[in-house]
Amino acid sequence: MASAAAAEKTALRVRLRRILNEMPTARMQSSDQALFRQLMGLSQIQTARVISLFWGITGLEPDTRALVEQLLALDKTVCLPRIVADHGMELRQYTPGCPMDMNSFGIWEPTLDCPLIAREEIDLVIVPALCYDRRGFRLGYGGGYFDRWLSGYQGVTVGMCRQAVLQDAVPVEGHDKPVQAVVTEEQVLLFPEE
Repeated sequence: MASAAAAEKTALRVRLRRILNEMPTARMQSSDQALFRQLMGLSQIQTARVISLFWGITGLEPDTRALVEQLLALDKTVCLPRIVADHGMELRQYTPGCPMDMNSFGIWEPTLDCPLIAREEIDLVIVPALCYDRRGFRLGYGGGYFDRWLSGYQGVTVGMCRQAVLQDAVPVEGHDKPVQAVVTEEQVLLFPEE
């Protein structure tokens, strides 16, 4: 039986997808640019050597291709998630020209030809989400891939969230963990570890 929080998450996903799908392309693009400026200003980004990012879902997430280019220009090692068997996920290094495939969710991911990056090598993970709240909790897409992968991760976690969908509080379940920082177009929210 689904928990009340799980049911609330499902309803919130529907509402947020509608808001994001109705956002004009020009507004999305200016939002992306502002999000990337905020993100690149974080000291954690400046000091990280190996950064995990995601290839944004068109119409829902920031188009991170420009951000990938910015990070590569700073000589950062960039890795992207790849879905594997048994609802697992791994991270593989991305370089220009790296072969990419579209997975069953319609998300571009590196192929097996791209080098595998171990969890302990990654300094910072930019965690994808439909939205975040003002406490650092995220509303993902319901697959749990990042939740499972992050359960053993010890590095820095950061979220990007459009101001239009930033929530005061998203429903939280026992496995949910907050990120350490959330950036929007207008602000940076920091959550010191307890």
